[in-house]
Amino acid sequence: MGIIVEDGEMVGAPDGGWGWIVLLGCFVVTGFSYAFPKAISVYFKELMKDFDCGYSDTAWISSIILAMLYGSGPIASIMVNKFGCRRVMLVGGLLASGGMIIASFTTNIIQLYLTAGVITGLGLALNFQPSLIMLGSYFDKRRPLANGLAAAGSPVFLSALSPLGQLLLNRYGWRGGFLITGGLLLNCCTCGAVMRPLKCKERKNIVCENNKDKKPSKKKLLDFSVLADLGLIIYIIAKFIVVLGLFVPTILLVNYAKDQGVPDHDAAFLLSIIGFIDIFARPTCGIVAGLKWIRPKMPYFFSLALLFNGLTDVCSATSTDYKGLVIFCVFFGLSYGMVGALQFEVLMGIVGKSGFSSALGLVLLVEAVAVLIGPPSAGYLVDKYKNYELIFYMAGGELITAGIFLALASFFFIRRKKHKDRQQKHHAEKWDTYVQLTVLFRYIFLYILIDSIESVLLLTKMETIKNHFCN
Repeated sequence: MGIIVEDGEMVGAPDGGWGWIVLLGCFVVTGFSYAFPKAISVYFKELMKDFDCGYSDTAWISSIILAMLYGSGPIASIMVNKFGCRRVMLVGGLLASGGMIIASFTTNIIQLYLTAGVITGLGLALNFQPSLIMLGSYFDKRRPLANGLAAAGSPVFLSALSPLGQLLLNRYGWRGGFLITGGLLLNCCTCGAVMRPLKCKERKNIVCENNKDKKPSKKKLLDFSVLADLGLIIYIIAKFIVVLGLFVPTILLVNYAKDQGVPDHDAAFLLSIIGFIDIFARPTCGIVAGLKWIRPKMPYFFSLALLFNGLTDVCSATSTDYKGLVIFCVFFGLSYGMVGALQFEVLMGIVGKSGFSSALGLVLLVEAVAVLIGPPSAGYLVDKYKNYELIFYMAGGELITAGIFLALASFFFIRRKKHKDRQQKHHAEKWDTYVQLTVLFRYIFLYILIDSIESVLLLTKMETIKNHFCN
């Protein structure tokens, strides 16, 4: 006698349908997660006056937000595997909003680090990673396009949040601006609410009563076995170098422009220019990345984007007038958009859907260390040498190094993998030949054995007939 047990099997990626609503939610969350740490830089001048601190002190605010966004990756992975994406995102939205609301009442820079930095950063992290996981589960064939469209949330929100922040600063001061921004971050809860899990195909199995006490296998909350993949190790090293310099120009750009005598509104508009160009760069790059002759060479395409971004920083290091800064913003927005559109597509191509959650958490943890080094060290250089050229050379050099490393490492890794595949194929062909010969010899042996038995039986029968007639 048996019992009926139902178990579920996840359906394939629909590549549309409710996935477009999920994409919209991911668009908003990505916008807040990546644009907010840069857009908050419009408040830095006022914070420096109120708290009597320098560039490096205020740069720590953006760095802590980004560090929490990246460093909380393993925590987000564990929570997603245990509670699901929707619940984690709802909690994250409340934390992100609460952190900024509390920050509006702070009285020193340390309190600001803890509220706007740690609490808001953690809230954004608990929204960002689950949204990417949901996007990956809803899209497969259209995944490069979906990633590009979702990544476009960053420039769209950067274009809006930067001038909005300047407007709020002028009308309500930085405290009022933080309070209103906290209210805007509650939209992350709405995005979490639309993250509907994919339905399961119900399947009935007959299970023996003897097995009903058998404990089901538990899913790992954080799978470290993904680190056995050499391709992932190469990606992690490259991303560590990238994050050291990627966010430096955008975090310090507004202050740099103000120091050059650019009016406040025009200085804040520079971030909007980056965002506007970035809006078109990310979806376009996503479409190009989805082409059948580009997708297999994704690491090289990503390396090209890193080189482009690094060369933009280096070539624009001497720009001091507003026209030169606008030209820099145009090219930076284009290259930054390419990097943003490709980074997670490359990662998913390396580890696949099954390992993406754990791999993303570990990658973000490593990047958190880099983001705590990059912007504060750039702010320190400005405070000490009063020279902004150094930070552009530093950031550009790091991006160029990462691009060259990723291209060369990917080339040798892919070459090694192809050589290994050829060896395995050759070994498999030899094994197939051996198996075929073995089967052939078995058939010959069986044929000879059966023929011999038949001959013996025939002779025995003939002898019996002969004896019968003789008698």
